[in-house]
Amino acid sequence: MSTAVYVRVSTTDQNPEGQRKDIQRWLKGNGVTDVTWFVDRETGNHLDRPEFAKLQSAIFHGEIETVVVWQLDRLSRSLRDGINTLGDWLKKGVRLVSTTQLMDFSGSTGGLIASVLFAVAEIETSTRRERQAAGISAARDRGVYRGRKPGTKKADASRAVSLREKGNTVAEIATAMGISLRTVARYLKLQNAR
Repeated sequence: MSTAVYVRVSTTDQNPEGQRKDIQRWLKGNGVTDVTWFVDRETGNHLDRPEFAKLQSAIFHGEIETVVVWQLDRLSRSLRDGINTLGDWLKKGVRLVSTTQLMDFSGSTGGLIASVLFAVAEIETSTRRERQAAGISAARDRGVYRGRKPGTKKADASRAVSLREKGNTVAEIATAMGISLRTVARYLKLQNAR
């Protein structure tokens, strides 16, 4: 059994190196050498992330003893998903450590503290969305914000369809195109409707 490190950034533009550096310092300080890294570039609002799925599979097969994260919200920004994941891991005897929060979430006390931190992460996400919506509304009222120009897209929808026809999963397409899973799903839905 080994230690798994899970790193997540929200977009393909963000760099996970800051998290990686802090975690490597923790690993070295604790003498941990047998490490498997899982790095996702996906939102934390859902669990449908390719590297997270691989981590879950490794835990399910009893290959992982400890999971190290930079901060608890890297696992999930959803209270329900976070608590359910942590509960499943604790039942399997998996230890969860957050290097920036200097916490080991094993045991019932760790689970309680984790649930509070997951709730805070969910509140932060909700507050950020509210502030963003208020900012967009104010910009529209001033005539400054008009939204995305009609017809603009993050990527070529036909490429998503082509990759899907070649047997790629939605997660693989998202990674290849540098877009979110939701955008890939929208592109595939639009192409199938035509």
